[in-house]
Amino acid sequence: MKYKGYLIDLDGTIYLGNQPIPAGKRFVESLQEREIPFLFVTNNTTKSPQTVANRLAKEFDIHVSADVVYTATLATIDYMKDLNLGKSVYVIGEYGLKEEIFRHGFVWNEVDPDYVVVGLDTDLTYEKVVKATLAIQKGAKFIGTNPDLNIPTERGLLPGAGTVVRFVEAATQVSAVYIGKPEATIMEKATQLLGLEKSECLMVGDNYLTDIQAGIQNGIDTLLVTSGFTPAESVPDLPIAPTYVVPSLDEWNFEG
Repeated sequence: MKYKGYLIDLDGTIYLGNQPIPAGKRFVESLQEREIPFLFVTNNTTKSPQTVANRLAKEFDIHVSADVVYTATLATIDYMKDLNLGKSVYVIGEYGLKEEIFRHGFVWNEVDPDYVVVGLDTDLTYEKVVKATLAIQKGAKFIGTNPDLNIPTERGLLPGAGTVVRFVEAATQVSAVYIGKPEATIMEKATQLLGLEKSECLMVGDNYLTDIQAGIQNGIDTLLVTSGFTPAESVPDLPIAPTYVVPSLDEWNFEG
């Protein structure tokens, strides 16, 4: 099938940590040459879209504008704007998450905010969790930026945003609304930004649990590339098969 738009994961798909995946670069350039619209859809909340675009250019020689980078941060902001409960927020997260939220008109409140947003925070402290817990007990809307329990690094699998969210869930006995892949919010917003129906889009990624499940759970066809998280040998045992599986993005036929 020929798709009108592509939703693409980054780490493990376009690059792997600090290492380029040459087929990923060629894949993006093929989309650009064909003038097929695409969005990079990432659960990473630590960096702004412009920072991501700058990194792609500097480290991987992939040249895109910031507006084709849709992060779980932006999806969180869009979700809060749609809810329209107010403008005050308490955030557990990195500078990139906070900066983007405040840039969109939200204001800091650690006592009685309208929202509590919890993401990955490498400087997490007990007191930060205390403030989030008390605010949620007072009625703040509890949002988890993404459900990723681990993040792959050179050191191994480290605690991810989902681990921090679960800490707060345990303390409050309140379930968070999760935004990032594989949840519906980020995928609904991403397809709206492309201006396409879900049936016209393809979700491309290396992680069955996030990227491919994001497609499966939201009615979007999927392309699993076995260059990162989910290895080829595990594909036969997957509970629901991706629409397509390739060992390299060079194998993909854009013409269907």
